[in-house]
Amino acid sequence: MSAAMPELSWSEFEKVWLCAGTVLKVEPFPEARKPAWKLWVDFGPHGVKKTSAQVATLYSVEDLLGRQVVGVINFPPKQIGPFRSEFLLTGFPTEAGVVLTALERPVPNGTRLA
Repeated sequence: MSAAMPELSWSEFEKVWLCAGTVLKVEPFPEARKPAWKLWVDFGPHGVKKTSAQVATLYSVEDLLGRQVVGVINFPPKQIGPFRSEFLLTGFPTEAGVVLTALERPVPNGTRLA
């Protein structure tokens, strides 16, 4: 392993709650420094959580509504300008913008990555 990629123990990985959820609502976030949306996502038994996501360059409202996404739902809330983010939407940064983490097929909302 290189210094840039530290090893994690299984018990450390188990602390990260990566869960599937369905996007219920999307709103513009004009106050954001980079193009972003405000998203509300249904994580089933974990409730509806909101986040700010810099995915507006690659995804329209129509692309996002009803889509299943993967989020880290056990980070503490983070204030982003006037908006309080409650989870981290996962994706891969590219030169064109952030590409969302995709599920190969639907799973129940709140299902945890294993």
